Amino acid sequence: MKGFPARSEGRWLWMTLSAGFVLLAALPLGALVWGALPGQPLRLLADPLVREALRLSLVTSAAATVLAVLLGLPVAYLLARYTFRGRAALEVLLDLPLTLPPVVAGLGLLLAFGRMSLLGQWLEGMGLRLAFSTAAVVLAQTFLATPLFIRAAKAGFQAVPRELEEAAHGLGRGPWAVFWRVSLPFARPALVAGLVLAWARALGEFGATLMFAGNLPGVTQTLPLAVLSALDQNLSLALAVGLVSLTLAGLALGLLRVVEGRWKA
Repeated sequence: MKGFPARSEGRWLWMTLSAGFVLLAALPLGALVWGALPGQPLRLLADPLVREALRLSLVTSAAATVLAVLLGLPVAYLLARYTFRGRAALEVLLDLPLTLPPVVAGLGLLLAFGRMSLLGQWLEGMGLRLAFSTAAVVLAQTFLATPLFIRAAKAGFQAVPRELEEAAHGLGRGPWAVFWRVSLPFARPALVAGLVLAWARALGEFGATLMFAGNLPGVTQTLPLAVLSALDQNLSLALAVGLVSLTLAGLALGLLRVVEGRWKA
């Protein structure tokens, strides 16, 4: 009991020192909500710009999340369970999309898949055009969201006791069966958390999408890009779109907290 007052004083000290960040984070978000409310955001949600951007964002972010899981799951398990030559290079490659400016990522995607690239010319010869299409939105979102899923999934697989996998192998199960019946079920909470993070990142993607896919209403104009377009027309409309984005982000984070709480329990 003697240590309790000291711990209490320490808590208030660090809470006071943390106030700067709290204000920095809360003021812009509060200002967005406060600015949107007088403009009757619910009425503005019926605007075609908002409805089309919301629809496109939900569709493309869902597709990008599925691709992130399909592409990222093998990488996460590989990094969690095996040591191999080139592992360090793979981990650097995993981190680069998280540290690159999104506009630079979009430029790289344009150079790799655009009409003038070798791959882009080959795809166009097959009748497929990626740049400045809805598929480009999905690709840009996948590029930036997949590393977040891999990081969470890797942590989940690392938390699976190796003894369980070894016991399954001892019972004659092959690597694929062990993965599906032992590793995957035990890592499921981390995988769900990674899925939510990937979806939220895809939903909020802006810079790479603008560079690689453009800002075409109904085709590539997602919610973040709709805010940019709405600013030229109506500030209240831009605030309404921003409020929708904030609400979706809040729902994603709320779901993430629920998943993390069950994981820790």
